[in-house]
Amino acid sequence: MIVTIVHVEVRPENVDAFIRATTENHLESLKEPGNLRFDVLRNDADPNRFLLYEAYENEDSAAAHKKTAHYLKWRETVAPWMAVPREGIRHTAIVPDL
Repeated sequence: MIVTIVHVEVRPENVDAFIRATTENHLESLKEPGNLRFDVLRNDADPNRFLLYEAYENEDSAAAHKKTAHYLKWRETVAPWMAVPREGIRHTAIVPDL
């Protein structure tokens, strides 16, 4: 299982729009073959910070996500709303091992 944890800091004036755009990306990502999980989390201490937890069965399904129309639309839409560039950190799951 391949997991990417994406850290995002959004400008305060763009938070509501970011949530709408990210919710759309979330819903479409869940439909992808090989998608196991796609969570959108908001930091309790700083409501401008978000974490995306994306889990895919394997490298191929994780890579395919980056080519989908909904991901490309999301990436382009939210880019100008970032306070700092987003950071995606890849992980390989140990347990559970799929």
